[in-house]
Amino acid sequence: MDLGIAGKRALVCASSKGLGLGCAEALAEAGVDLVMNARGAEALEASAQVIRDAHGVEVVTVAGDVSTAEGQARVIEAATGVDILVNNAGGPPPGLWSDWDRDDFIKALDANMLAPIALMKALMPGMINRGWGRVINITSQSVRAPIAVLGLSNSARTGLTGYVAGTARQVAGSGVNINNLLPGIHATDRAVSLDGGVAKAQGLSLEDAQAQRAATIPAGRYGTRQEFGAACAFLCSQHAGFIVGQNILLDGGATNLTM
Repeated sequence: MDLGIAGKRALVCASSKGLGLGCAEALAEAGVDLVMNARGAEALEASAQVIRDAHGVEVVTVAGDVSTAEGQARVIEAATGVDILVNNAGGPPPGLWSDWDRDDFIKALDANMLAPIALMKALMPGMINRGWGRVINITSQSVRAPIAVLGLSNSARTGLTGYVAGTARQVAGSGVNINNLLPGIHATDRAVSLDGGVAKAQGLSLEDAQAQRAATIPAGRYGTRQEFGAACAFLCSQHAGFIVGQNILLDGGATNLTM
């Protein structure tokens, strides 16, 4: 399928690896030029070069932490004029409700709610002026069904979801669509970290912890970054213009919901 976005330009955050990289790869395959961001410069540039070599698109890299004002400023300067924004950031650490204090919540909000909002506010006016744009926020299945040990993520990402719900309806008439992708467990470093915590707590090997989690997923496996990226690219395409303000689960059926 021709996604109709060749020649567009996209900012993809946290895209040196994991789900962000999957999105960057899929957009590049569709002919989209990229601004790629991540905190680690070496891994970021390595991933960018693989994409350049594979797809022949222009890729600009900006190393920096978008949860900080300095990082946001650098990324916004490089990404001015983009047609597509993919917001993404690693989740805060797991724990119990009694573990977290105000500073922990502020860090989670900065990374998983306020930074995406800042990038939308900076980059969507240009999209509105041009009459076309796509914003994808990578959140979590936990905004539909909370995960007890991820209270910081539950809170921050649900806050972003509420912001998007109203904002998406305000900008859709200008040709700018905002939607959220809600991943379940995918084969990424984040999954390894979470599984490692379970393995340690339960006295299991990492492999046994992964098998235990996979057994809770109706699809019987973890997702891949490639299939996640393909879903992101479709939502950014010319075919997704009537999809507005939606929260789309990519979790292999793990979230047990009727609607």
